[in-house]
Amino acid sequence: MESTVQSNRFEGKTALVTGGGSGIGKATALKFAAQGANVIICDLSPERIRETEEEIKAIRADAVLALEIDIANEEQVKHAIEKGAEHFGGLHVVFANAGINGTLAPIDEISYEDWQRTINTNLGGTFLTVKYALPFLKKEGGSIVITSSINGNTTFASFGMSAYSSSKAAQVAFTKMAALELAQFKVRVNVICPGAISTNIDQSTERNETVEKIAIPIEFPNGRQPLAGQSGSADNVADLVTFLSSAEASHITGAQIVIDGAESLLC
Repeated sequence: MESTVQSNRFEGKTALVTGGGSGIGKATALKFAAQGANVIICDLSPERIRETEEEIKAIRADAVLALEIDIANEEQVKHAIEKGAEHFGGLHVVFANAGINGTLAPIDEISYEDWQRTINTNLGGTFLTVKYALPFLKKEGGSIVITSSINGNTTFASFGMSAYSSSKAAQVAFTKMAALELAQFKVRVNVICPGAISTNIDQSTERNETVEKIAIPIEFPNGRQPLAGQSGSADNVADLVTFLSSAEASHITGAQIVIDGAESLLC
């Protein structure tokens, strides 16, 4: 049960969550709503986004606007953010979370089209979300949290994921550049790097059969999750995101926070 303080944490604020139809995005959108925020949720899947919308309505009936968009489509992103900000009278928090694993393949076999699709969705989608949110965030200050990954930042043994890992490393650099540039406007920008989290992102994954040929065998007799021996949950990540988005984190910006139960310390 949310405490009194938590239930009012984002009172009078509006939060945008991309990839809000499932996994980390859905868990975070629900927590934002439970803690007092109006929530704009964006997702590519109409089924998933409507399901999340109904769950938020059960918390607070008028606290959600659900929009079906492709995060790599500039016009759709721009329109969604403007529509959401107009609907709720402003925008204060952005969780740039949408992303895909894309195609897993050796570097010499992945097509340029598949490479670009992953980069455009993960990195391009993050850029577009931040770009079009800034006119609203600059008015009063606010918070941006970006979902990156331990892949490409602290671990590099996910064979076949060169495009994904490159996009995730670039998100960290983008975060730090944005944090410095936007500090004068009281806009904070932080990036989270989850490890293994129970979500459905694998549904967006296409695996080339030849990936196994380039993999270097790595054995973990006791498993890859040292903390409690299990993957993290979407709620674990949502707790971190809501903290970073709140006034409690008012002096935190440009931070890169790993949330992986010490998984990346193994290799």
